Amino acid sequence: MMYVTQGLKRAANTNGNAIATIYLDRTKTWKDLRNRVAKMASSLQALGLKKNDKVAILSLNNDRYLELFFSVPWAGQVVVPMNTRLALPEMEYIIEHSDAQVLCVDDQFKDAAIALQKHIPMLQHLVWIGEGLCPEGFHDMEDLIRKHDPIPDEEHGGGDVYGLFYTGGTTGKAKGVMLTHDNIVSNAMVVIPPVDYNRHTRYLHAAPMFHAADCGSTFAVTIMGGSHTFMPKFHPVHLLEQIEEQKVTATMLVPTMLNMVANVPHLSQYKLSNLKELIYGASPMPVPLIEKLIKLFPRQRFTQCLGMTEMAPVITCLFPDRHVLEGEYAGKLGSVGQETLTSEVRIVNSEGKDQPVGEVGELWVRGPMMMKGYWKNPEETERTLEGGWLHTGDCGYFDEDNFIFLVDRKKDMIISGGENVFSLEVENVLFQHPDIQECAVIGVPDEEWGERVHAVVVPKAKKELSADELIDYCRGKIAGYKVPRSVTFRDTALPLSGAGKVLKTELRKEYQETSVVGV
Repeated sequence: MMYVTQGLKRAANTNGNAIATIYLDRTKTWKDLRNRVAKMASSLQALGLKKNDKVAILSLNNDRYLELFFSVPWAGQVVVPMNTRLALPEMEYIIEHSDAQVLCVDDQFKDAAIALQKHIPMLQHLVWIGEGLCPEGFHDMEDLIRKHDPIPDEEHGGGDVYGLFYTGGTTGKAKGVMLTHDNIVSNAMVVIPPVDYNRHTRYLHAAPMFHAADCGSTFAVTIMGGSHTFMPKFHPVHLLEQIEEQKVTATMLVPTMLNMVANVPHLSQYKLSNLKELIYGASPMPVPLIEKLIKLFPRQRFTQCLGMTEMAPVITCLFPDRHVLEGEYAGKLGSVGQETLTSEVRIVNSEGKDQPVGEVGELWVRGPMMMKGYWKNPEETERTLEGGWLHTGDCGYFDEDNFIFLVDRKKDMIISGGENVFSLEVENVLFQHPDIQECAVIGVPDEEWGERVHAVVVPKAKKELSADELIDYCRGKIAGYKVPRSVTFRDTALPLSGAGKVLKTELRKEYQETSVVGV
């Protein structure tokens, strides 16, 4: 049986006096961290939490976030990492849907936590993990640790649920992906070899820690007894400065972040001699960008990981030795690599039969990283895991060397800046506007974000709308990254299929030929 806290205990046993975390003026060893985790676990039980109760985290990246990733399972509970970019109604939905009784927040989300507790009776406790003074009505994490003695690890593991990781759904509501201890540890183990994580690794959490893409490295680095450093908010110059100052050896970034780094003025002035590993994923990587990055960072090794939350998340890897512009693997930069050590990938047609080389189909995957299911959603679980394979909704093909190339997404998911946006969720908000007759939301190429959210709108007769008005209308109702960045207006009906479904493929072709207005 595998369990997440096993990695923490291994790090404390094998590299106990080495640095585990560095944040602000705080530096802790692995022995320190294990002790703090055992005390915080005791605190959670003292608050009245029982086995499998839910503890939500709403915070920017920091060292206490990492400690909670281990304290919660040590106490026998389930962690619920929350997207920091959600609007308040979306946060409320996740807290209520997950049955969370505790919410841990930093300075950024103090007011949101207070508002959430007023509306959610089940949310009994607010825990302060911020830097300022602990607000009234909150439990201070540092006080909790000081006041409680360590307890033995509950050692939940195997098929027990480790966490609920919420991801967007085609129904417009977020789905709680149940990832087990086996899922999390299996994924960590397959990440270690290609990235070469070891006890000398110093990993920078630059991508948000709630995101499954960063979590893979979170647990892999811990298992190996490396060190963690933290960047609360991403900024390309600050990233380069922190890599230089803290002698960072590895970090994970989404392509949008890497694009910003590539365009930093005077990039060559930053001394990045300690940086060895650049991991990327979470959204498509344009081939011209990765070619540019390879030239800009000739001493660094690149690893691409294709993943999805439901697979904890890594499915395939494009290994460092495949990131080349010439030689045997030239031409593979446009792929997402090959299966990991423990994943199986099929590409199938609409009848579930395997496609030959070069023929496009849907990716079906399985392995020990495959989720247990969706929390409180057995129907969607059954559909997604039909036949024992996870149906990804991504479409692609195998080449003659078994490299996988993605070509489209079966579902109308938009990936903007590494964040998943589901069109129906945005459409549901737009349709609430009294002057909209029809609308559809699609993703269109964007140099900065990879894709941007684009709305195609048919106003009601004799009604005039502006892009600014609709964009402002959406703000506050959904997360900022889901709000349309551009709008096309039409005076004719949206194209429909024979079954009455909007033909979004046609809209994607047409949008460039129609007036596009946005911010």
